[in-house]
Amino acid sequence: MTSLLDIAPVVPVVVLNDETQAVPLARALADGGLPIIELTLRTPCALEAIRRIAAEVPEILVGAGTVLDARHADAAAAAGAQFLVSPGSTPAVLDAMDATGLPYLPGTSTVTEMMAVAERGRTEMKFFPAEAAGGTPYLASLTSPLPHLRFCPTGGITAATAARYLELPNVGCVGGSWVTPANALAEDDWTRITKLAAEAATTAAP
Repeated sequence: MTSLLDIAPVVPVVVLNDETQAVPLARALADGGLPIIELTLRTPCALEAIRRIAAEVPEILVGAGTVLDARHADAAAAAGAQFLVSPGSTPAVLDAMDATGLPYLPGTSTVTEMMAVAERGRTEMKFFPAEAAGGTPYLASLTSPLPHLRFCPTGGITAATAARYLELPNVGCVGGSWVTPANALAEDDWTRITKLAAEAATTAAP
């Protein structure tokens, strides 16, 4: 399987409050050239949204974000999630994601956390919260001591700042919510989301 970091320059990170929006949203993103979506497990409809996308939109890779424990990991896998993302990397959550057999991006923000994840054989991880934790200067400083690690920074990144992250040699993609703004979701404006996805897919890459 292609690395999660190499599927698209931007991974849309989405909080959905209505499962009926899941399929048209996924199709809008795929039509715009972003064949990947991370649905956060922060709302009651998240698992059903994952089920619908997995069943009806095979052209997009659907993942579950904000995985905090074994219950989340197991439920996401059962719903059809094709990858998992966690905000942090405790031993318990890493064990739980490992147990699903799915690819995943464990969340890290410190060098110690990154080294601990790497000790488990994982060299690709999420950097979160990216802007608050040091942004591009922080990630750039890791290229010498940790040259074997690659990241998907997420948290506070915008269309205006994404390219700066993608220019770094240890960044494969970025995660962000600007591709699916709340007002576009509220209005079922799939045309706008397709346009934003196309811009992210074609202009965010360095």
